[in-house]
Amino acid sequence: MSDFKWCHGPSCHKSRTQDRVRGSKGSKVLRTRKIKQDIDREWYHPDQVFNYFCSQGCLMDFMRANINRIVAIAPRHTPLETPIEDPTKNTDHHYYSSWNIKERGVDTAE
Repeated sequence: MSDFKWCHGPSCHKSRTQDRVRGSKGSKVLRTRKIKQDIDREWYHPDQVFNYFCSQGCLMDFMRANINRIVAIAPRHTPLETPIEDPTKNTDHHYYSSWNIKERGVDTAE
């Protein structure tokens, strides 16, 4: 079974593309895009952002319009930190230097 959701972009219905044109002759409108929700597919994950936005442009329009409310959901008052081992300089490169930074207590061997 497939389900649809409307794009949450605040200006989606203003984008002048042919796939948004709807209506009969003389009463045409630009309409927000539908986004197919393939909930019966094993690869479908309901928490992915593009289940709610038809494009990156619509996502960014939504973010610009709602950023204060989005951040208010989970405000950050202190920084996050990841414990690391002492960094060592990588000397394998001839033209530039890089650093080996490893998280403390994490085995990176695969």
